[in-house]
Amino acid sequence: MAEVLDGFEFPRFIEELPEADIPYEGLQGHALQGDSGLVVFSEADTEVDVVEHSHGDQWGIVLEGRVDYIVAGHTQHYYAGDTYFIPAGVPHGVKFYPGARSVDIFSDRDRYPIRGRERTSRS
Repeated sequence: MAEVLDGFEFPRFIEELPEADIPYEGLQGHALQGDSGLVVFSEADTEVDVVEHSHGDQWGIVLEGRVDYIVAGHTQHYYAGDTYFIPAGVPHGVKFYPGARSVDIFSDRDRYPIRGRERTSRS
């Protein structure tokens, strides 16, 4: 029998992906890493403030809840179904609200290390 999900949750095959080592309490994710990028399926248990930072290109979509991106002092609110793009090198901060779920694709394959694997470089 096929697995049917009630409400929103990531399917089992995503939850079985390796964990991304995200250094923010209350924010966790599973990652799919390739030679040219990193996909992170993330979810927030609590309100999480990610300090201003920059890295390579990032594209994402909010699956559930609310995520705010702060760029140059301007806050943009994103909700389920909204997509966003942060160009390489643009400083930004992020606020995740409890229950937020998103998928982010980073051009930096090592944006977050994979738990249990050594990181090859610091981003």
